[in-house]
Amino acid sequence: MFKSVFHKYMAVFLVMIIVSFTALSVVVASMFMEYTVDAKKDVIARSSGAVIDYMRNDCDIVDIPSFEKAINKEYDSIRSFISQVSPFTEDLIYMIAFPNGTIPIYGSNVPYGYIAENIPIEVMDKVRESEGIEPVDLAGVFEQKHYCYATPYFGDDGKFLCAVFVCSSSEGMDEMVDMVVRIIVMTSLWVMVISMVCVYFLTERSVTPLRNMSGAAKKFAQGDFSTRIDVKGRDEIAQLAVSFNNMAQQLDKLEDTRKTFLVNVAHDLRTPMTTIGGFVDAIRDGTIPVEKQDYYLTLISDEVKRLSRLVAQLLDVSRIEAGDRKFTFENFDICEMGRMILISFESKLEEKKLDVEFDAEDDNMFVYADKDAIHQVFYNICHNAIKFSYEGGKYRIRINRIDHKIYVSVYNEGVGMSEEDLPNVFDRFYKSDKSRGLDKTGVGMGMYITKTIINAHNQEIWVKSVFKEYCEFVFTLKEGEKKRK
Repeated sequence: MFKSVFHKYMAVFLVMIIVSFTALSVVVASMFMEYTVDAKKDVIARSSGAVIDYMRNDCDIVDIPSFEKAINKEYDSIRSFISQVSPFTEDLIYMIAFPNGTIPIYGSNVPYGYIAENIPIEVMDKVRESEGIEPVDLAGVFEQKHYCYATPYFGDDGKFLCAVFVCSSSEGMDEMVDMVVRIIVMTSLWVMVISMVCVYFLTERSVTPLRNMSGAAKKFAQGDFSTRIDVKGRDEIAQLAVSFNNMAQQLDKLEDTRKTFLVNVAHDLRTPMTTIGGFVDAIRDGTIPVEKQDYYLTLISDEVKRLSRLVAQLLDVSRIEAGDRKFTFENFDICEMGRMILISFESKLEEKKLDVEFDAEDDNMFVYADKDAIHQVFYNICHNAIKFSYEGGKYRIRINRIDHKIYVSVYNEGVGMSEEDLPNVFDRFYKSDKSRGLDKTGVGMGMYITKTIINAHNQEIWVKSVFKEYCEFVFTLKEGEKKRK
């Protein structure tokens, strides 16, 4: 029925408001009616008792044999008393009735003809037996229902002489209840209108970002990651918008990385394949003489190995992302590993005339890690440091211990990295040397693999660099136990 969140919210709030104010109207009207009736009953009872007390204590009717004559004698006095009481209870009707139902005295504020009939004998018989209040029409005495309190008056000998009726029309109380209900209904309508306006703006504020996110998601599906959501406030919707924008930024960045990766891979595949194909064709057609074929076959072998390394890196990334790469932890000497890596780079170090320094806190320092994986990390960082070093620059490997952790640092004076490159150095397929002037063989996956391996060891890796001055990579490892000889 309701397809949008906005319509659902509006419908729910509308039903809640209607049900709430309907219940409120019923409860308030009932409480007001009960309070009004109780208050009216109390006034009527006290007024009836006041007339009885006046007749018993202030009227000279005790010594007169005939009660009717006594009433006639005190008629003016009783009417005067009722007149004095009436201004404080103007809506009350006072009547004094004999046992046969005749009404010799009634209040001075009663309109002429308002009391049309005598009170029925059966009503007088009930009053003789008890007194009370109930909405009755007194069998035609009043045209409308009244709340009446009838107090019997007995002589000294216990004879029922008369009854004092004090009555109040229920019409006034009904009108008051109706007025209260109307006030509540009108108030409810105004509150409902104001609430609906507030709900509209509140819901619109919540739904608009969701609607924008839906539109942006459709653009994402088409490859457009440029859309961003305006963030307003600090509530859950705003936090969702922030997360959505972060996701869009990452997707946009990933898309740029993917494009860069495709360009790099295409270049790195095309170059060796073109070289291999050219050399093979030259050997086959005799362009390359027989005495030089061994040299060019060596070049072809190098290019094949380069392709093999590229494919191995791609497979390594796939295994890491799929979670298929398993690590075997053991204790080994990280200092020995560092020295062996330096020896393997001896020719490259001499070629660049680097000032090499190996600084270890102890000759042997053991770590607990996957030896092959850490060798890959250590080798890759050292290789990059040589690759981007200035000729004759300083090249240093430092290994020290801090709080049961081994810190491995590889420092070189060289190209370094700019502040723009530093946050992205460990991203997939990211290459700071976009011109490929120094890095001719990589596709930007080495540092990503390095970071992933260190993370798998629950350790840290970071880089410090000043562009065109120096670069230093540092990673930590868990300290291992020294092997016993």
